[in-house]
Amino acid sequence: MDLQLTDKLALVTGSTAGIGHAIAIALANEGAGVIINGRTEQAVVEVVAAMKADTGNDKIYPFAGDMGTAEAALAVAEQYPDVSILVNSLGIFEAKAFEDIPDEDWMRFFEVNVLSGVRLARAYLPAMKRENWGRIIFISSESAVQIPAEMVHYGVTKTAQLGVSRGIAETIAGTGITVNSVLPGPTKSRGLVGFVDEMAEQLGQTFEQVEQNFIKEARPSSLIKRFANLEEVASMVAYIASPLASATNGAALRVDGGVIKSAF
Repeated sequence: MDLQLTDKLALVTGSTAGIGHAIAIALANEGAGVIINGRTEQAVVEVVAAMKADTGNDKIYPFAGDMGTAEAALAVAEQYPDVSILVNSLGIFEAKAFEDIPDEDWMRFFEVNVLSGVRLARAYLPAMKRENWGRIIFISSESAVQIPAEMVHYGVTKTAQLGVSRGIAETIAGTGITVNSVLPGPTKSRGLVGFVDEMAEQLGQTFEQVEQNFIKEARPSSLIKRFANLEEVASMVAYIASPLASATNGAALRVDGGVIKSAF
C-alpha cells in the first residue's frame, strides 16, 4: 500500500532507538523525509548515516537536542519549519514505589513526557493550519488507561497525553489536520529489553522466561501473551501519519496486544 508520504517531512522525537527509531524507519521506507532526534550529536549522526544506507532514502536529517527542554523545541522548529508530521515519541519511565517518588521526579516526567509534545505541537500548528494539512501523533501507552502500580507517575503522564491530544484535536476541527494518540502495550523497546535482560541475569532465566512471567504476573489481560515488536507499533503510526487516515482524528488507538480489557 502506498501511504502517499513522499512529499512529507516528519519529526520523530526520541528516534535514535526503540519505538521512535522504528517509527522513523517506517516513515523513511515510505519515502517521507525524517528528522532524527536524540540528545547526543554522535548518536544522531550515526543513526542518520545508518538509516540512509538501510532505507535508500537520502531525506534523513539530524537534530541533536533534549526535547524535554523549551530551548530544544524552539531550536528544532527554527531549523526545520516545514514539518508536517510530528510524532511525539520521546518518553521516560522507571519503576518506583509511589511513596518514593519525589516532586522532582513528577516534574521531570511531566517535562519530558507531556510538555515536550505540547511545545512542539504549539510550534508547528500555525504552519499546519496555513497548509491545511498536518499530523500530530502522541505515543502514549496502555498505562494511560490502566495505571501501573509500579510507576504511577509514568502512567499519569501517559493519561495526560491522551487529554492533550484530544484537546488539540478539538481546536482544529474541520481542518486537514489530525491529532491522535497511539497506545502501545509492553513492547520490545530498548528500555524494556534492558530491564528484562537485567532481571533474567539476576534470576538465572532466559529472556523468554522472564517475558512470559512478566505477562502472566504484570499484564495478565494480554491477549497476544507476548511483547509486541517495534515494527508492529511503527506500522500503526505510519498509517495514522498518512493522508489515507484523514478520517481518524481525536482518537486513542491501541496497539496494546489486548492488555486493556475493553473493546473500545
